[in-house]
Amino acid sequence: MSDMDKTHSAHPSPRKYLMVASALVVLTAIEVGIFYVESLGKGIIPILFILSAFKFALVGMFYMHLRYDSRLFSIFFITGLVLASLVTLALMTLFGMFN
Repeated sequence: MSDMDKTHSAHPSPRKYLMVASALVVLTAIEVGIFYVESLGKGIIPILFILSAFKFALVGMFYMHLRYDSRLFSIFFITGLVLASLVTLALMTLFGMFN
């Protein structure tokens, strides 16, 4: 067994990819719908932020195959996501988006 075989597990079936794509379509539809709910005010920001992070993780884990690669790659990916999110939230706070 080669090193490549040890680090990769079975990849998903086309059906699984379609299920993930369907979930992404539904999440996008929810995001668009939420955008038109005016009563949320600035509460829309954390909702869209969480939905976007979830979609980003889904794309990374399935379409970039991070779920099936070494855990180290997932750690790098998630660390980058968390760091970018914290910087974005810090800048939004700095420029008064939550006032």
